Amino acid sequence: MTSQPSEISLQGPHRVRSITFQGTSTVRGWILKVYSISAHTASARQELITAALQAAASVLPSPQTDNRYGVGFVIAHDAADYCFALVDWWQGENEIHQHMFSAPLESPGELRQHQTRAIGCVWELAVTDFERRAWLTHVLANPQGPDIKAYLNAAYEGTV
Repeated sequence: MTSQPSEISLQGPHRVRSITFQGTSTVRGWILKVYSISAHTASARQELITAALQAAASVLPSPQTDNRYGVGFVIAHDAADYCFALVDWWQGENEIHQHMFSAPLESPGELRQHQTRAIGCVWELAVTDFERRAWLTHVLANPQGPDIKAYLNAAYEGTV
């Protein structure tokens, strides 16, 4: 039997962060919903958002196929200690595929592939969870059939 940890040491209390929807952007024929999160201000820096979209252009698969729909989402996160960009797309009907990038806070334009197995933090996963539910509602479980336009119009904003 495995024992449970007796305590978890936190760096400090949880600090709420705003998540804002920045609209959609077309990158190499893909339509991406763009989200911003920041530990410092109301929104991630524009330099990071731009770098996140450039990172997306470098990893989105081509060509689009019947199994790869050309839609996804990007999260630009000005975190407390680093800049992060998550590039996610829908493929295989019900799968999210992802690449994660990171850069030092002082150099948000220098995003590189992130070298850990992380899939996101509690703030980023709020967006991923919303996107999962939106895909289920508007594409997979829609009685009228898949509605990509409705999916793209569904966006998350809030605090976590």
